[in-house]
Amino acid sequence: MTRSTESFSSLSVEDTLLELRTDRAKGLTSSEVGQRLELYGYNEIPEKVESLGHRILRRFWGPIPGMIEVAAFLSALVAKWDDFTIILVLLMTNVGIDFWQESKALNALTVLKERLAKSAIVLREGGFSTIDAKSLVPGDIVKVKIGDMIPADIKLIAGDYILADQSALTGESLPTSKKEGDIAYANSVVKQGEMLGVVINTALNTYFGKTVSLVAQAQREEKSHFQKAVINIGNYLIMLTVFLVALILFTAMFRHENMLEILRFALVLTVAAIPVAMPAILSVTMAVGAMNLAKKQAVVSRLVAIEELAGVDILCSDKTGTLTQNRMTVADPLPAKGHDLNELLLCAALASREENDDPIERPIFDLLKSRGGTGLTQYRQISFTPFDPVNKRTEAIVETGGERSVVTKGAPQVVFSLCDEHFERLEMARRVEELAESGFRTLGVARKRPEDQSFTFLGLIPLFDPPREDSRSTIDEAKRLGLDIKMVTGDNIAIARHIAEELGIGAEISSSRELSGASTRELVLLGEVVAKAVLGKLSPDVEEEEAQRFGRSVAQALEREFGALALPKGYVQSHESEIITLIEGANGFAQVFPEDKYLIVDRLQKGGHIVGMTGDGVNDAPALKKADAGIAVAGATDAARAAADLILLSPGLSVIVEAIKGARITFERMKSYSIYRIAETIRVILFMTASILIFNFYPVTAIMIIILAFLNDIPILAIALDNTKVDDRPIRWNMTEVMTIATVLGVLGVIASFGIFYLAKLYLKLPPDVVQSFVFLKLAIAGHLTIFVTRTEHRFWQPPYPASLLFWAAVSTKVAATLFAVYGWFIAPIGWRYALLVWCYALAWFVINDLVKIEVYRLLRKGRVIA
Repeated sequence: MTRSTESFSSLSVEDTLLELRTDRAKGLTSSEVGQRLELYGYNEIPEKVESLGHRILRRFWGPIPGMIEVAAFLSALVAKWDDFTIILVLLMTNVGIDFWQESKALNALTVLKERLAKSAIVLREGGFSTIDAKSLVPGDIVKVKIGDMIPADIKLIAGDYILADQSALTGESLPTSKKEGDIAYANSVVKQGEMLGVVINTALNTYFGKTVSLVAQAQREEKSHFQKAVINIGNYLIMLTVFLVALILFTAMFRHENMLEILRFALVLTVAAIPVAMPAILSVTMAVGAMNLAKKQAVVSRLVAIEELAGVDILCSDKTGTLTQNRMTVADPLPAKGHDLNELLLCAALASREENDDPIERPIFDLLKSRGGTGLTQYRQISFTPFDPVNKRTEAIVETGGERSVVTKGAPQVVFSLCDEHFERLEMARRVEELAESGFRTLGVARKRPEDQSFTFLGLIPLFDPPREDSRSTIDEAKRLGLDIKMVTGDNIAIARHIAEELGIGAEISSSRELSGASTRELVLLGEVVAKAVLGKLSPDVEEEEAQRFGRSVAQALEREFGALALPKGYVQSHESEIITLIEGANGFAQVFPEDKYLIVDRLQKGGHIVGMTGDGVNDAPALKKADAGIAVAGATDAARAAADLILLSPGLSVIVEAIKGARITFERMKSYSIYRIAETIRVILFMTASILIFNFYPVTAIMIIILAFLNDIPILAIALDNTKVDDRPIRWNMTEVMTIATVLGVLGVIASFGIFYLAKLYLKLPPDVVQSFVFLKLAIAGHLTIFVTRTEHRFWQPPYPASLLFWAAVSTKVAATLFAVYGWFIAPIGWRYALLVWCYALAWFVINDLVKIEVYRLLRKGRVIA
């Protein structure tokens, strides 16, 4: 069984080489490599590519596509080729839009695969050579140097140090120092140094490979709430249609009617009941929403993500590069007593090299230059010793005016040890501790002149990755829209907590360890209390502030120690429900790995939340893919962009707020159309079934059904451009509410249709064909009036008002239907007087429907005011 990368960190170098059966001086032999290739496979990411044919064919599968395909088959069966053509065009339109939108998105696995290192320097049979990185196996000895991408997970076995940039993998904002015995991850980049390492894992067994596996898992489990909603609507309409059509057929059989004619009518009725235009209209509505978002610098790569974004109630945000600028900045420097800010910055810059473009040194030069760069050009650097994990400082010999001096900067405790005792060491140590608690990284700076025996301490330079300028306002706006913001970062807890508090997210930042259900928080708190109590006993006169500081330092030390320990067997683990509660209550998590981000999203989804996730690195890709709405911020890696549903092109998070608003507008359009379409289907098929069963009368002819379907479905595409409100809370499909409102409106429509039937047949005593024209005109007028009822939860005369395109599209179809009925095109004529009567009748029922709608919403929402 393959050992995990993490488990190798606890082994010594010698034990690791022994476990992997390799020789550090000679490497592996060719036969050993061959055997291990058979055992472990190539060092590459396997990818199953979906064929073009399968991508197209799977769009013809499902309840709604199935219904449309049945409708097309039935139309062809009765030789109704006009119907067949219209239905086929609608089906292909829907398939085409969906396929085109998917094709715009990059494949996340393909992009991740392209990030793998192409070559590696490997020691085999006593000699180094450059080989294809995919041929590496566990046990290979490899050399990594500045500029290299590490080709596999390795344990460093020889050399001074390397500085590895693994920010894209772990989310850490700065390169990490690695020394002998440390683990270096595949696909991190060597920024400084050169070392030898032994390959411990390859391909999907690497840290990077686990990220790829998580992306693949999320891709397999991907299913949107929109797809579920459409399936629910489809199933509801299928069951209703099949039941009622079967009822008509059985009744006709018992009445001994012409079964061929009845079958033909039943087929046409089935075609009319099936919402053939529904997928196309919903897709067009989302496509229009996607185009509107594109104008705001947000590209939608998965169309249904617009609907998901509207329902997001928890937004998990990566910190580095998302909430912050991913650019280290100098905070308020602290010169030592007797020294000034210019001297402190100048010596820090002299102990650096600008051409190295080191992320820690860059802000020092930037600040010095912004102050005029005082004195920098007067010095010449004679020698420079770069930072390394052993000495933990840089050092340079500089010369000016014939006088040489030595300047150094680095870890404060290391710099303190080099200096004389004539500075406030305790005070500076206390300030370093305070800065660390607030999330700052601090540099100590010192200088030694020729006449000095030791270094003179010049002061402290705190550094931090500042928040983006718009992050605070964006978070406030997101909260106003009902979103709960959670920070998820690979950085340490202190840094995460400081940024979270500064941005108004909250101070409840937990360690990733708690996600596994193995929290040591209680032990750390106990240690802090015990430490303060012991100090109080040993030093009764100690001040409370000093005791608290001592307790905190002990707690931090315990946190570090526990972080490196495996909890013993039998340690109480949290239940999944407790972990969900923990995640819901936290403001964020620190020191997380890709699998932790994935787990956070997964557990929140299991808790019933619709989750949005923002990020920019490879480490964010699994969570972006798993999230209901994955958002890749500007400047994101290709892997993050490929995994995301929404890709931001401009910096800052304000685009997300605009995207959420736009998504909620689009969702309202889809919801109003869905209610309208279900209501219309119920209205038509239930009325016709009842008429046939009760009165043995066919209220409309087959041609009337076809005309109604055409007039109702095609112009309603304008719903995609309708005006609607922006909800101040996340919205999602409430199928109980949608079905209830639609069913009530449908039943009201049946009652109204029987009213016009009674008026025409029994009161006015019109001929049967004229009665059918009456009913036809009423159904046509009432059909598009219904959209003005369903498009808002408020009264129809209240804003937002209908878009002019929707209004005139509805009016024009009603006018067309009136002309059909008045002049008798394909149906019996009724004249203008009766047409006006039908108009007045339909408008009266429109007002009644609107009043009932308000009351139903009020009942469903338990008295909450709608209008």
